[in-house]
Amino acid sequence: MMEELEARLHRIGLHHFRARFRLRGRDRAVVDLRGITTVHRHAEELVERRLAPAEPRNDGRQAPYRGHPVFVAQHATATCCRTCLARWHDIPAGRALDDAEQGYVVEAICRWTVGQYAPHSPPP
Repeated sequence: MMEELEARLHRIGLHHFRARFRLRGRDRAVVDLRGITTVHRHAEELVERRLAPAEPRNDGRQAPYRGHPVFVAQHATATCCRTCLARWHDIPAGRALDDAEQGYVVEAICRWTVGQYAPHSPPP
């Protein structure tokens, strides 16, 4: 399953729109100051509150483009709304996400964030 996630994230990262997202400035500073463990917890909370319901409030517009590394990662990994989850991750809209699906989304977000934050990443 995790190899499949890596392959899917690679494919998503090749998409012109998705490839433009990078962890920069203030969003990167949140990871510096709070650490990846805290960002992981924030991802769990944001996914549960904003993405997991069957019909999320403002679906398609609930994830800002910046302001927190999780929001940037959601756009980069196509986990920003239920339409993108259905299109890119084969997770159907119209029903609540189960625990495994929420975990999958959080894992995608955190893998991208760690990849952006890795020492071999170019500076912002």
